[in-house]
Amino acid sequence: MSLQDFLSTLDGLEEEASAAFQNASDSDALEVARVRYLGQKSGALRDVQKRMGSIDKADRKTAGMRLNQFKSNVQTTFDGAKERLSGVASTGVDPTFDPSLPGSRPSIGHVHPVTQTITHLMEIMGRMGFEAAEGPEVEDPWHNFVALNIPEDHPARDPLDNFYLATAKNGSGDRTIEGSQLLRSQTSTVQIRVMENKQPPIRVISLGRVYRPDAPDATHFPMFHQMEGLLVDKHVTMANLKTVLRVFATNYLGDDVEIRFRPSFFPFTEPSVEVDFHWNGAWIEFGGAGMVDPAVFEAVGYDPEVYSGFAFGLGVERLCMRRHGITDIRDLYSGDLRFLQQF
Repeated sequence: MSLQDFLSTLDGLEEEASAAFQNASDSDALEVARVRYLGQKSGALRDVQKRMGSIDKADRKTAGMRLNQFKSNVQTTFDGAKERLSGVASTGVDPTFDPSLPGSRPSIGHVHPVTQTITHLMEIMGRMGFEAAEGPEVEDPWHNFVALNIPEDHPARDPLDNFYLATAKNGSGDRTIEGSQLLRSQTSTVQIRVMENKQPPIRVISLGRVYRPDAPDATHFPMFHQMEGLLVDKHVTMANLKTVLRVFATNYLGDDVEIRFRPSFFPFTEPSVEVDFHWNGAWIEFGGAGMVDPAVFEAVGYDPEVYSGFAFGLGVERLCMRRHGITDIRDLYSGDLRFLQQF
């Protein structure tokens, strides 16, 4: 083998080994490259050393000096690569990372559309002076029915229309009748609790879950959310109720929305109305409303000759679905990320 061929071979191997060490992404890849080029039994260095015997005697000194330089250069490159990978393992930081390059957007969660709607409704009503109030989801018949002027024989109290809980009778003297408890079927229960503990003027809203044993379909679900509003003061009239609902509707659905009342009946309001919004070319029923019945005021110790007030209840899911063009309430609770990620 000529000296020139020997030197050319070393130049090529040195360049190849340096590239392999520098491109190693982890310690395993680096070890594979080390064995390939610096291995004592089968590496490229051993193969080159064997060729020394075929070089002319006069050229062996020059060849040996270049071989030693090859060993030193390749070993230095290997040590540098090893130090680089050791730093990544200990700090978790890749020194080759370029923070100026665009990254991959992580997949993170976001607020559920119903929760988004609740937050929006609270913000709208808050601008009109309504404070948020909360109450328990497990209620007693006094707050869920009796104080709301719903008699015992009313269909709304049918066991088939409520989630009654199996509890022992209560003999403690509080106003829980027969010790029964149930999952509240309306957020009107919060109105009673607020009026029991506070004197007028009152201006509150309650937003929360309610439960009714409805068979799930496109417009019904056994658990849903209501927004209940209550305003009690002196000289409150139906005109005040209509104004509040009109302001709410234009803020939530837009200035082109219209509102209308249709006569109805609810045990806890008199007179009572159904509330419809005309939006996107159709009349949509959103809930019920009316002037608080004097019997409700008497149940909480208010004088109905002095105070008057109005109450309204709107379905949160219904508002959410209309706002976002959702056609099936079950989609809101399916847990399907493909659907929820749209919001």
